[in-house]
Amino acid sequence: MVPKRQPTASLVRTTSPVLVGRGHELDALRETVTRQPAVVMIEGEAGVGKSRLVHELLRPGRLGPLRILIGNCQPLREPFPYGAVLEALGGCADRLASRPQLSRVVGVLAPMLPELADYLPEAPVPSGDPRADRHRVFRAVRELLAAVGPTLMIIEDLHWADDGSRQLLRFLMADPPPNLTVLVTYRREDVPGGMPLGTAYRPPTGITSMLVHLAPLDAEGVRSLAAAILDEETVSADFAAKLHERTAGIPFVVEETLRALRTTAGAVHADGAAARRLLDNVEVPVLLRDAIAERLSELPTAANRLVQAAAVLGVPATAELLGSVAGIPDQRVRAALGHALAGHVLHEADNAHYTFRHALARQAVYDTLSGPDRQQLHLRAIDALDMVSPRPLVQLAEHSQRAGRLADWLRYGEAAADRAADVGDAATATALLQRVLAEPSLSSADVDRLAVKLGQVAHTGLDQFNPTATMRRLLGDRRLSMSARGEVRLFLGLLLIRQAGGVASARSEIELALGDLGERPALAAKATSVLAQPFTGDTPFAEIEPWLRRTDELIDSCEDEEQRIMLLANNLGSRLHTGDPTVFGRLSLLPQTAYTAATQRQLARAYCNFADACMTVGHFQQGADSLETGMRLADDCGAPFVASTARATRARLDWFLGEWTGLAERASKLLEEYHDLLPVASELSLVLGSLACARGEWSEAMGYFTNSGAYAPQEAISQIAIGGCAGLARAWLAQDDITKACADIDRGLALLRHKQVWTWAGEILPVAVTAYVRAGRLADARAIVDQTEAGILGRDAPMSAAAVDSGRGELAEAAGDLGTAVEFHRSARGAYEKMNAPYYAAMAAEHEALCLLPSDGAAAAAALSTLIDTFDGLGATRDAARCRHLLRGIGGVKPSRRGRRGYGNELSPREQEVARLLAGGHTNREIADVLFLSPRTVEQHAARVLRKLGVTSRSELHAEDFG
Repeated sequence: MVPKRQPTASLVRTTSPVLVGRGHELDALRETVTRQPAVVMIEGEAGVGKSRLVHELLRPGRLGPLRILIGNCQPLREPFPYGAVLEALGGCADRLASRPQLSRVVGVLAPMLPELADYLPEAPVPSGDPRADRHRVFRAVRELLAAVGPTLMIIEDLHWADDGSRQLLRFLMADPPPNLTVLVTYRREDVPGGMPLGTAYRPPTGITSMLVHLAPLDAEGVRSLAAAILDEETVSADFAAKLHERTAGIPFVVEETLRALRTTAGAVHADGAAARRLLDNVEVPVLLRDAIAERLSELPTAANRLVQAAAVLGVPATAELLGSVAGIPDQRVRAALGHALAGHVLHEADNAHYTFRHALARQAVYDTLSGPDRQQLHLRAIDALDMVSPRPLVQLAEHSQRAGRLADWLRYGEAAADRAADVGDAATATALLQRVLAEPSLSSADVDRLAVKLGQVAHTGLDQFNPTATMRRLLGDRRLSMSARGEVRLFLGLLLIRQAGGVASARSEIELALGDLGERPALAAKATSVLAQPFTGDTPFAEIEPWLRRTDELIDSCEDEEQRIMLLANNLGSRLHTGDPTVFGRLSLLPQTAYTAATQRQLARAYCNFADACMTVGHFQQGADSLETGMRLADDCGAPFVASTARATRARLDWFLGEWTGLAERASKLLEEYHDLLPVASELSLVLGSLACARGEWSEAMGYFTNSGAYAPQEAISQIAIGGCAGLARAWLAQDDITKACADIDRGLALLRHKQVWTWAGEILPVAVTAYVRAGRLADARAIVDQTEAGILGRDAPMSAAAVDSGRGELAEAAGDLGTAVEFHRSARGAYEKMNAPYYAAMAAEHEALCLLPSDGAAAAAALSTLIDTFDGLGATRDAARCRHLLRGIGGVKPSRRGRRGYGNELSPREQEVARLLAGGHTNREIADVLFLSPRTVEQHAARVLRKLGVTSRSELHAEDFG
């Protein structure tokens, strides 16, 4: 009699009964998620144990009264925005019944969450603009989450999220309700661009945050994991070492390998060669290929076919859909599914949808299929999914391609891209269009249509680089017609302008596009107005001016309102950049209202572009007013790129206006968000460099100034690069390196002279004169002042005009004519004050005070005393310290308004400055140089800082804690 075979599942557990090697992470998670509001991000490669860690966190009794909401992202997602977040929100119905009434905006969620519809207000009337409606959804989700009490929302597998979910999560994580913890898991290697939220994310101040990086287990961790799975006190070190080698320490692979081993627990006590033989007999491929094949061999035929169907579908599916794709009769599906679940091959993902426990397992099954079997299953998937409403176009496109149905693949791929574009999911749309365009059998008409769509969609999205490469390739494709070639080339040029290293070639592409746009006058006009912008690259104004005149003519003859506003949006700002004194009078050409979303976007551009030009030439208040209007219009109509440039303009305008409180943090966040957009990133870098320079943080300042384009003017935004050169020179001057300061000034002035746009001299001219005077290059100093004064004659350029006065004053100082110097510096100060530029006015006032010193020491001392308050109020640590040093040098003492106070265990203002510099990694000597103190004094301040803060080392200090 043949002995009855024992079930293999009884020989070895499939998972560890305890969490191994993650105790520290689990403890930290438990503490963090309950300190609301909080943000937790768990990253790690496939199979490393992210979901297991979350499962352990959710064990009963660990999180108290927190409501748990869970959403899962899928690999073959349809372009349905916010899908993962909406899935999570479906679990909060019971908390809404007894909550206060929600505002009407929350009603926008009712069609998306029918299970909550009874608890939600009536939906507001749609605005008609997808982006405005999106903002309503974001607000509604935040209010809904705020209403359900203490909540932990978990979004698993963020690397598969749609753009909408990423944007919504970024919105929530930037300002979560006080009762919310957001926890996300993701595989960084599978995240588009390496950023799980689509752009760089930095938790805001005041939000509890935690980033958990789960690494594979080391050999000792694998040994503990194996012992726990096998229910043994220990396993041999040799067995564990070999197991670690074969599995790379990935917990899920360890678990599956031990199951595939099919041996008794006692066998793993073997050591040396015996352990090696045991594991060598188990084929443990990458991604569990053989282990899964072993499991499949135990399943009945019908269950095997069901599992294969699940592998082909690739997303959680109902039993009915699995059975349809597998070709299994309805009455046998339940039994087949039961075997697949009992064999731990499939598991229930959620709500009667079934898939694999891990993507690696799914791939392993898929790889076991022969070519004909795969094709047949993909064909069945097409037939089954074609009956679903709404049709899952992304999946249909994928299955059509894999099944070899080229025509269907192209049809579904384009339709899926269109749907994605309609709902604002540009990433999915561009990815699909690029894949479709890679098909060599496309007709010329197909290539034309799809290439133009790609350009249009990519121009609105965040992915700039991949579409750029595709569009470059298409320009060499003979199937692309002349008309489409011009449009593709134009969009390529517009994308290149936004990219580091692309500015020079962008202009060439747009000029070439004009030759192909003879039959597209509207697009040709757009190209002309872009070529008329003076600030991109190092093209001299002499070459820009004809394009400006041509744009004027196009505006005068244009009858289409949207196109006319588009041309004005480019033209008005461009002309003000050059100091055209008639521009303010031409603002009346802009309509007061816009009646379509497209026209409103162009009007938003017009006001924001004009604000940028106002700021550059020195009309700060007019710039602020125009920017407010433009940002409001951009928010109302949904114009993300316009909003990005406007936010950068706002940051730099705040620098000029002296509104520095919180500016560094705000600009840093914007830089993280828009780091791939050259015009935005370079301007923000200039702001951050200027702030760092005013604080005396030279290394940080120079890093930012370098990123402003100062060293690559042909690939930069011209006025930003000139400002970067000025900033670099100012930092070198503060460190008494005159040679390097002059080198940076020479580079900046070379660009200014080449461009011949003298309205951009406002920031660099005063620094240039200082550097040249200190270097003994008086002729060069006089020359640049004279050139600037001549260059702005008859131009509207208040910033440069004030700079000329400042330069004349310093030249008079160098000549020993202090009376004349005082007059020029006083005139510059008055001009800066009229512009409401307090930092620049203070620097002019400091020059004025020093020139007064020999003749009126008391007035000079009083002025320096006032300037200390001014610079301190701005946050210009270095400048305030310099004025204190100067005041001490003439025997003056800064009077206290309230008498000298004791700070006890609080940090004094000076200690705050020292603490910030210590946290930034500065040495005592460097801090002494910045604050004009002796190293001994700094040492005493540093000791008090550490004592008052209760830390033993300066490495425990964090710069963000000290502003």
